[in-house]
Amino acid sequence: MGEFSPIHWLIVLAIILLLFGGRKIPELAKGLGEGIRNFKEGMHGASQTQPTAPPPQVAAPVEKPAEDKK
Repeated sequence: MGEFSPIHWLIVLAIILLLFGGRKIPELAKGLGEGIRNFKEGMHGASQTQPTAPPPQVAAPVEKPAEDKK
């Protein structure tokens, strides 16, 4: 009862394939890969953060009130 042999891994993979189906597994792997990539980019960006100035605020144009015509 020590390590997993290759036959154990094949059985685990077969069970996963039965549970999720052949179409869902690539989607899960893609999502996992994107999550890992985003995490690495976030960690890399967090270590090199530089203070930046806030973006300039632009005033909204002022509309003239409509005049009532009689």
